[in-house]
Amino acid sequence: MPMDRIRLARLRDRIMSPEAAAELFRDGMTVGMSGFTRAGDCKAVPFALAERAAREPLQITLMTGASLGNDIDKVLAEANVISRRIPFQADPTLRRKINAGEVKFIDQHLSETVEQLRSGQIAPVDIAVVEATAITENGGIVPTTSVGNSASFAVLAKKIIVEINLTMPLGLEGLHDIYIPTYRPHRLPIPLISPEQRIGLPYIPVDPEKIVAIVITEKADSPSNVLPPDRETNAIAGHLNEFLFHEVKAGRLSTSLQPLQAGIGTIANAVLHGMLDSPFRDLRMYSEVLQDSTVELLDDGRLSFASASSITLSKSAYERVLGQIERYKQRLVLRPQEISNHPEVIRRLGLICINTALECDIYGNVNSTHVGGTHMMNGIGGSGDFARNAHLAVFVTKSIAKNGAISSIVPMVSHVDHTEHDTDIIVTEHGLADLRGLAPRERARQIIEHCADPLYKDALRDYFLRASRRGGHTPHLLQEAFAWHQRYEQHGAMLAPQQEVVPA
Repeated sequence: MPMDRIRLARLRDRIMSPEAAAELFRDGMTVGMSGFTRAGDCKAVPFALAERAAREPLQITLMTGASLGNDIDKVLAEANVISRRIPFQADPTLRRKINAGEVKFIDQHLSETVEQLRSGQIAPVDIAVVEATAITENGGIVPTTSVGNSASFAVLAKKIIVEINLTMPLGLEGLHDIYIPTYRPHRLPIPLISPEQRIGLPYIPVDPEKIVAIVITEKADSPSNVLPPDRETNAIAGHLNEFLFHEVKAGRLSTSLQPLQAGIGTIANAVLHGMLDSPFRDLRMYSEVLQDSTVELLDDGRLSFASASSITLSKSAYERVLGQIERYKQRLVLRPQEISNHPEVIRRLGLICINTALECDIYGNVNSTHVGGTHMMNGIGGSGDFARNAHLAVFVTKSIAKNGAISSIVPMVSHVDHTEHDTDIIVTEHGLADLRGLAPRERARQIIEHCADPLYKDALRDYFLRASRRGGHTPHLLQEAFAWHQRYEQHGAMLAPQQEVVPA
């Protein structure tokens, strides 16, 4: 193994197998693992833990930055290793166990987890497991393709296991900007005033004596599973570009806009991809995840700089970026997620935030997490961190799902993650509703007329008309508000075949 991967010589004696490292864990521990949306996760120790759990009872509270790749959550869930999971996940097997009540899932804003750890509000981290490119001469840990919560896990943990991944280029060193806020109540403001600014260290500063094991791996991150843009997502991107260009003409934005944030997933990625056909130039990003669209915008020259907590790419984009990391590194930075998602910084930078909704109601409330109001999908992630503090909070969604059996625009959302107070813009393939400065009844008309699918538009108009006749600042028919969800649960479609509509 190249010694330039472990530059503090006395730590080389701590190299061991994943199986030996797995013996350091005890039943009931709280474990912080690196990984944020399939990037920078540990590649060996989790699987050794699953193998150990097949021989003896072993359950842990697992904390990460966000979702993991390489089927780690699946394997640990199948082995019954995970007792409690914080703060985000995206694995179908783990999701089933969460919705069956077999795993306790704490769905958190991604900026909050380490804040609660630091203040002792949740159980402390016993062991941190962090993937690294290298360990510096002073014992600092150089992360790989994500930072997430890794820095604070390592700083706060009693013991650290480092996975050195030899597939990660040494050129990743210098990509990261590790800044960790001080303790309250004497904390200073985070001194970040532009996305390209660096305020911290290029490595995670830890006491090297806490590093009790080093495991060598050679495995790539799981590639992104986002789908390419389609007709609907292209239409959504077109509506948003048109709106932003109107903001430029009105003098509220310049052609470089404000720094952009986009959530993880197919629709948000496609919307950013649509900016390749926009009039905007010299764009900057301050986000939590950099996806394929980020690389496309960088290569096109429209994006001048991007700050995030993770790089999550398709296989081809991943190989391109890591293969030319010295070129890309000049325009990229990865930060801890409590900085990338910090409300103070988001509000200061004035971000345009684009996140995905499962469903929106006619007043602008957004459900990002629960199917049918009860079953967890993935989690709120960073969408709440950004939406509440954005210059413009944009939520995007296709207007229908399941071949029209489900409307994404409903009378009342079955679960509220983002209230109407945090929602500025809603966009579907049919159009855009600008909700700024509007009262609830005005919002309803905008959302119904511009965002709803024609299949559901008359039924939404009918509901709103009858609710308005009953009165109220935010008119509703409580006995019918969730009738669409109930009908889908019972009959597989939100609208009855011959749904009666009262004429206006």
